[in-house]
Amino acid sequence: MKMLCAGRMKLETFGILLVLVHTSAACEFGPFPYSVTGIVCRMTKPAALLLNQETAQVIQAAFRNAKFPNITGERSMRLLGKVAYGLTNIQVNDLSIEQSEVELKENDAIHVAIKNVSASFKGTLTYGYAGAWFLQLFHSVDFEIESSIDLQINIKLMCQRDQVAADASDCYLTFHKLTLHLQGDKEPGWLKQLFTDFISFTLKLVLKSEVCSEINFLAKMLADFVHDLAANFVRDEDISVDISLASAPLIKANYLESHHKGLVLYKNYSDVFSDSVFSPLLLTESRMLYFWLSEHNLNALALAAFLDKRLVLTIGGEKLQALFEMEDTEAQRKAVQMIFQGTSYNDSVAKVWSVAHPQISFQPEGAVVKSLVAVEVSTLSAGEESLMLLYMEKEITVTVQAAYTEKKLILHPLDSRIDFKVFKCTADPSGVSPKKVFSRPFVVNVVFKSFLYEFSGFQNDPSIRNFLHTMISVVGIPEVISKIGTALTSLMNSKGLNLFEIKNPEIITRKGYVIVQLDFSFPNHLLLDFLEKRL
Repeated sequence: MKMLCAGRMKLETFGILLVLVHTSAACEFGPFPYSVTGIVCRMTKPAALLLNQETAQVIQAAFRNAKFPNITGERSMRLLGKVAYGLTNIQVNDLSIEQSEVELKENDAIHVAIKNVSASFKGTLTYGYAGAWFLQLFHSVDFEIESSIDLQINIKLMCQRDQVAADASDCYLTFHKLTLHLQGDKEPGWLKQLFTDFISFTLKLVLKSEVCSEINFLAKMLADFVHDLAANFVRDEDISVDISLASAPLIKANYLESHHKGLVLYKNYSDVFSDSVFSPLLLTESRMLYFWLSEHNLNALALAAFLDKRLVLTIGGEKLQALFEMEDTEAQRKAVQMIFQGTSYNDSVAKVWSVAHPQISFQPEGAVVKSLVAVEVSTLSAGEESLMLLYMEKEITVTVQAAYTEKKLILHPLDSRIDFKVFKCTADPSGVSPKKVFSRPFVVNVVFKSFLYEFSGFQNDPSIRNFLHTMISVVGIPEVISKIGTALTSLMNSKGLNLFEIKNPEIITRKGYVIVQLDFSFPNHLLLDFLEKRL
C-alpha cells in the first residue's frame, strides 16, 4: 500500500536520524509500547557511513551562513598608549573538509567528528592610537585569517510534540592554526603580532559560538524537514498515517531503530491498534535500511481506500476485448453472444469495484487478499441511457507477491479462488437486442422472464461458467492487480520516491507482517536543493 518512514543520517544525517530516533525525555509512552507499534524503521551502520559523506555540504552551509558579529576592543600599549581596534564584515572566504566520521554511541548520542577543516575568513581591520579613534583618525586594512579546525558534534535526540527534535549544542571546535594576514603585509610587524596575539582568543570564541549555533539550527531544521517529508509521504487527500513515535528508540553500535504508531486516519475514522507482533529480533543488520509494517495497518489502509471509494476500476475498448477473447472456443463465443448481443466492445465498458472492505493477511507465500468484488458490463452508446449487459458479484481470494524494480511496484498474483455470489444478464433468447427490448416498456415482464430463463441457462451451462471463471482468474485478476500496482507506483512517485536510488529491494512477507529491506545511494542534489531553498 504505502511505504513509510524516512531515514537519513549525519549532520544531514541529523535529519533522518532525527525522525528515526529520539530520547524519551519529553515524551511519555505506555508500559507496553511494542503493542501499539505499527511501523518500524531500522537504519544500520553502513547507511550511516554512506550518509555521513554528505556532512561536508552541511558543515560548509553552517560556516557560510553563520552571522559573525563585529569584534571591537582596545588595549593599552607601552609607548603607544591605547590601541583601539575593530574587525568588521567577517565572512568565510574559502572552506575545505578533509575527513568526517560518525559513530553511534549505544544509548547515548550520534557522535560526528569532522577533522582538518581548513577555513579562511576575510574582513576589514580598523585601528587607531592614543585616543585617535574618537577623533576619527584611524587606519583600515583588509585582513585574511587562515585556520585549521577540528569539530566534534554530539547530537542528542529528543521527542517534542510526538516527533523527533535534535539538540546539536554539544559542539566543540579545536583550533590547530589561526593566522592573521594583513593586506600586502605592509603594516609594521609589531602591529601584526599585536593583533594576532590579541584577537585570536576573542575570535576563537566568536567562531565557536556562531558556527555551533548554525549547526544546531541546521540540525533542527533538517529534523523538521524530514518529519514533514515522511508525513507527506503517508498522506494522500483525506487518508493519512499517524507516524507519531510509539516508544523510545534503540540506539545500538550497529544500528538505529524507531517505532511508530502507524495508525490510519480517514475523515472521522480513526484506527485503533493494540496487538502488534513486532520484536527487534525480526530484523537483521545485513542491509542498510529496513521497514517493518503490521498486517493490521495495511488492512486499515485498505478500509480507508474502500471508504473513500478508491477501489474502483474501469476497463474498455481493446482491454475489454482482450479480456473476453482470451481464447477462441465454443463456450467463449456463446458467452460473448449472450452478454453483448452484438454490441461493440468500443461501445461497452466494464466497471470493477469492491463491494465490501477487502481483508489482507500476510503469509510466507505472500499477501492474501480476500474481497467481495462486483463487475458490471454496460453500453456506452452516445445519446442513449447506458444499459447493463452483465452484473456479477464474486468472492475472490488471491495471493499476491510484490517487488520493486526499475522504480516500479510490481504486483504478481500467484493463485486465486473465485466463488460466484450474484449473476445478472439481460440476454434475450429470441435474439432481440436488449437495447430495443428496454426501449419498449410494455415488454418489461417478457424481458425479466427471459432473463430468468437465460440466467438459469448460464448457471447450468458448465462450459460458459468455466470460461468466465478462467477469464477472471487468468486475465481479469492480473489486469486489475497490475492497474493497482501502477496506481501505487504513481502515488509513491508523486511523493518523490523515484528521486532515490534504491538498490536490490526485497519485500518479504511473514505471518502477520511484511518487511521491506534495501540498500540505497543518496541523491546529493536533493540536499543541495534543500540547503539553497532554506538558507
